[in-house]
Amino acid sequence: MDESDMQYEVERQFPYSPEAELFFDMTHEERIDSDRRSIYVGNVDYGATADELEMYFNSCGHVNRVTIPYNRFTGHPKGFAYIEFSDRESVRTAMALDETLFRGRVIKVSPKRTNIPGFSTTDVYLRGGWSRGRGVRASRFNPFRGCRFIRENGRAHPWVDSF
Repeated sequence: MDESDMQYEVERQFPYSPEAELFFDMTHEERIDSDRRSIYVGNVDYGATADELEMYFNSCGHVNRVTIPYNRFTGHPKGFAYIEFSDRESVRTAMALDETLFRGRVIKVSPKRTNIPGFSTTDVYLRGGWSRGRGVRASRFNPFRGCRFIRENGRAHPWVDSF
């Protein structure tokens, strides 16, 4: 196996799209506009390709970009995708494909959410303050046991579960 064969094998295992680089050169407003013209597709078959997804959603409108996120450690697809259309009307049209069969699986289609810088859905309140993500355990003497906290407008609000 020569060097070009090895390069091809690596690129085949870890697909990279030059279009992805364009996303990082966008301004915040351009990213928001792009998100408003995009959909999230869940429960995508792990063997699905960007070309197959483009053909499936092409009836909704012109597809600018198909993004299939991959696990950076294993190189396997994560099971969902993002489709960016050239106009916002295509997003409404694509919603009709929610809960339809694609490669033998029922897919979930919804408008793409715009990420808010500095906001994480994995923030957890523990005694002593907020902690990010998983991997930190609360004390067994946690005064908030049985109580969930909901973040709203940057403030934590207790939500007590019924027992």
